[in-house]
Amino acid sequence: MTDTGNTPEPEGQVSDAVRGNWVDHTAPEWTRPYLRLSRADRPIGTWLLLLPCWWGLLLSALSENRFGWDGVWIFVGCAAGSWLMRGAGCTWNDITDRNFDAQVERTRSRPIPSGQVSTKQAMAWMILQALVALTFLLTLNSNAILLGFLSLVPVAIYPFAKRFTHWPQAFLGIAFNWGALLAWTAHSGSLGWPAVLLYLSGLSWTLFYDTIYAHQDKDDDVMIGVKSTALLFGTETPKWMKRFLVTTLLLMLAAILLAIPDRNLLSVIVAVGGPWAFGWHMVWQLRKLDIDNPDGLLALFRANRDAGLIPVLFFLIALFI
Repeated sequence: MTDTGNTPEPEGQVSDAVRGNWVDHTAPEWTRPYLRLSRADRPIGTWLLLLPCWWGLLLSALSENRFGWDGVWIFVGCAAGSWLMRGAGCTWNDITDRNFDAQVERTRSRPIPSGQVSTKQAMAWMILQALVALTFLLTLNSNAILLGFLSLVPVAIYPFAKRFTHWPQAFLGIAFNWGALLAWTAHSGSLGWPAVLLYLSGLSWTLFYDTIYAHQDKDDDVMIGVKSTALLFGTETPKWMKRFLVTTLLLMLAAILLAIPDRNLLSVIVAVGGPWAFGWHMVWQLRKLDIDNPDGLLALFRANRDAGLIPVLFFLIALFI
């Protein structure tokens, strides 16, 4: 049995990073502050950005009954693009929030408020990540490229939302689920209503999981004067999360049924099983929810990677039946 109690934490480690992560232990030392800016030591955000992309791609493939090399390229490219754009978005968020982060216990160890990088260095790192992501975007069709550029608008607005609304989680959902629209369009050539419904389903899911996340910081948020759904809902949070759960599942079900009416019955049943199993995972989260247990809240938030992978698995199986 390994004794971790006497093992010193790596210098500069962010407080809510995954312990034992590769950034703090194996990445070259000079890269660590930049990788921490990108949240590479906290991969859950990349998953939550990527999964709606895969939903949109696979639902388009189901709709058109094809998944060729272009689909493989989009599948892999979405993973790379999500890592890069999540990193760029988080860097932008840390630049805009640097004064707030310095006042919050959970975030004051981030690279900018802790002095690991300057604001100018962070800005240069953000631009570099965005430019590399652009090289993938430019391989797609013109409609997908246009959607990619439009996605920068909600990304730019999101960090400021908590200053003027109790619904910053909605702005996060608008930004984080854009990949459902983009990946569908990259595969099919044009935007369709199933993609829009899937996008709205993802937005509702974001309200579900990011309200969980926001409850970690509610005391600090009150002190510094920023807003969140956690503060808005308070003890009514479980009731609101049930609403988000139902909305998420109904919208995803509608997207599936609209996209694949002509597939064989077994394929449709399997695809519809995606939101069914996804919903049970969300129900499990609700049963475990304790809005006053920060460690439990973080664990539930991270569990949404597995929740979001469930529709991906069901869509893949349905595609090849």
